[in-house]
Amino acid sequence: MIVIKGGRIVDPGRGIDASGDIWLKGNKIEKVLIGGGLVPQDSGDVRMIDASGKVVAPGLVDVHVHFRDPGFTYKEDIHTGAAAAAKGGFTTVVLMANTKPVVDNVETLSYVLEEGKKTGIHVLSAAAVSVGFKGEELTDMEALKAAGAVGFTDDGIPLKDGRLVRAAMEKAAGLYIPLSFHEEDPAFIKENGINHGTVSQKLGIYGSPALAEDAMVARDIMIAKDTGATIEIQHISSANSVALVRLAKSLGVNVWAEATPHHFTLTEEAVLEHGAMAKMNPPLRTESDRAALIEGLKDGTIDIIATDHAPHSSEEKARPLTQAPSGIIGLETSLALGITSLVKPGHLTMVQLIEKMSLNPARLYHLDCGRLEEGRPADLVIFDPDRTWRVEEEEFASRASNSPFTGSALTGKVVYTICKGEVVYEELS
Repeated sequence: MIVIKGGRIVDPGRGIDASGDIWLKGNKIEKVLIGGGLVPQDSGDVRMIDASGKVVAPGLVDVHVHFRDPGFTYKEDIHTGAAAAAKGGFTTVVLMANTKPVVDNVETLSYVLEEGKKTGIHVLSAAAVSVGFKGEELTDMEALKAAGAVGFTDDGIPLKDGRLVRAAMEKAAGLYIPLSFHEEDPAFIKENGINHGTVSQKLGIYGSPALAEDAMVARDIMIAKDTGATIEIQHISSANSVALVRLAKSLGVNVWAEATPHHFTLTEEAVLEHGAMAKMNPPLRTESDRAALIEGLKDGTIDIIATDHAPHSSEEKARPLTQAPSGIIGLETSLALGITSLVKPGHLTMVQLIEKMSLNPARLYHLDCGRLEEGRPADLVIFDPDRTWRVEEEEFASRASNSPFTGSALTGKVVYTICKGEVVYEELS
């Protein structure tokens, strides 16, 4: 048993932000007492955690991560990825399907899920929309859902065939399961990972314009309106795309959108400072795009904050800019970036931040987590919202260290992560 005393309880499910105590018994929340004074009646071993000055919140849920397993475990594997997640306060993650082999069959999906059970957190997985990520033939979505897939995505590769997208949405709607879309039409891109604009001109390349994203977002939200499917726009980066999602919601489309910490904190200028460490798909865009993302987070157009945790080796990121792979790691800095860039400036309350990092991701995937209520899973994060710390490369739990935030001073430090009633991460002082 664990009793958490005197913490600032933040429960977005009930809109609570108040001091209190929480009692965990087994893998469930036994008691939540706002105002404190909790004294467990049961005998037996009780671990007391003093949460004074700390926030106690539902364990974070990241619906967009890459653990590179199977096939690319020199970058990351399920165990190192889970360790990074736990250190970042995440108790549930949803893995993407772009592994080798692709998660387009029950055998590969089963491997990922079984390996995930050996970690201390909940490791879930999406399956591919198309066989082999080729965008030509739908996977056996019924069989993959029955085997444990929580959603479907070809993340990393956009689906170019609108007829296939429509068929996937019709199937997913019938299965009551979400589809997530990587929206970048390659027809408009010459060099990926770098925004087409001022910085790309300085670099002497064309890059990737916002049009590549906007065109596919417009297409897919209208197909979703026609089919009634639940869709998620992944790693949204463009002001126009935010406006399109806002319009779609007003039309009754069941569309969700996620933003990454790097897209709401950095702009294309970061590429000049950090090189390939600031290269990602879709790319970092302009200050006006970044401001639009923050407005979207504030008004609820953007429902979810997800990391798109994308590990790469140092050797890969050291290649020339146009040859280096896109993507950065994000699990261990995500919460702090949210506090530093959204809560401290007053864009979001702490309740709203946790809603986007825990409750809403759980709602999208129909998961029984993201809430601090009696009888709910004992998945929690305890963090110091006022503590400033410096991101150090050698301290990452991830196998990779490809982050433009290395050396940055951030506010908000995870102290404990508790999953299924067990402490899976504890900061050692």
